[in-house]
Amino acid sequence: MESDMTRIVYCSGPLFSPEEIGSMTAISTVIENAGFQTFLPHRDGLEAYILKLVNSPVNINVFKSRDMIERAVFALDVFQVVERCDDFVFNMNGRVPDEGGVAEAAIAFAAGKPVIIYKNDYRSVFNGCDNSMVSGLTFLPKINHINKIPGALKKAADKLNKQGPCPYNGENIPPAMRKTIKLGRRIWQMMNTLKMKNSTALSADTLIDKIADICINDKQIQPDHECDPD
Repeated sequence: MESDMTRIVYCSGPLFSPEEIGSMTAISTVIENAGFQTFLPHRDGLEAYILKLVNSPVNINVFKSRDMIERAVFALDVFQVVERCDDFVFNMNGRVPDEGGVAEAAIAFAAGKPVIIYKNDYRSVFNGCDNSMVSGLTFLPKINHINKIPGALKKAADKLNKQGPCPYNGENIPPAMRKTIKLGRRIWQMMNTLKMKNSTALSADTLIDKIADICINDKQIQPDHECDPD
């Protein structure tokens, strides 16, 4: 972890409209005002630089392959969830839960991280109830107001700490997951290095070039068809 004093919270949820992005930013702001740090994918991750280029006809072949883009985003986010961040908040608002958020919440739960689900949307899949495989990922009842999230995070962390240390770390993490985390860590370190060297905003082109260098030489991120000797 980056600090012994400040816990880092991964904020997960839908990011497909200005309203959804605004909601995620509001959640992050409330958490930060309570003394936490946060990781917001659309602000801090590769999504902030790359995904807006992916759907452009001019840039559709960034990294030579869409598979490589998706793998890089996946690796960075898994690194953040499993290794760098201490806590996890999932914004479950929407007609259905965000698919990426569900996957991230499941990873956080399996990694022994305190998971909080925030939802103030009355829509649900099963006549007023959510899918139990999603709602069961949290350690507390779902939170329905963003101002309650910081307190819930502290309560969930205390509850989890009483159960003892999580064995899911180091060599106890499956090899494939360790490789993914290692790749995500390299990408994160590279992003921070570039930001420190550039006083102005980091350009997407610069970031893409550097990440491409990492990805092209990393078997973990190569598409299967490119690695097939046949």
